[in-house]
Amino acid sequence: MIYSQDRSKIRQQYLDVWTKANNGQTLDALEELIADVIREHPEYHPLLQQADAAIDSEFYPEHGTTNPFLHMGMHIALREQVGTDRPAGIADITRKLLLRYRDSHEMEHQMMECLGKSLWEAQRNNTAPDEQQYIESLRELASRKS
Repeated sequence: MIYSQDRSKIRQQYLDVWTKANNGQTLDALEELIADVIREHPEYHPLLQQADAAIDSEFYPEHGTTNPFLHMGMHIALREQVGTDRPAGIADITRKLLLRYRDSHEMEHQMMECLGKSLWEAQRNNTAPDEQQYIESLRELASRKS
């Protein structure tokens, strides 16, 4: 996972990984994960070619803009959760969801709704995310009729 409270450092890591990937340099496991997520989002490639804009840009949902770094970070977080099965059961739920969606990227977007809600509630309540509530919301997603 990308650990920092410094937004600029996190964004710089994306830029550095993308530069390394485009130059054919060797990537470690985390960098490969980041590069894979960036590859899946060609709509963000122009921004990642402009270092100053990428680092300094503000993204306001109320203006209809999505924060590409938050979006990609949620993909990364989900993949790490599944890889470690934390919270417990997420790997199994993900397998069930993949059978329904058949497109892992779309499936992750559906899961991100649950993750985003869990993070928002934790921030609003000034608490750690409620893993039980989060996993239950994922189970509900997996049990919905298509």
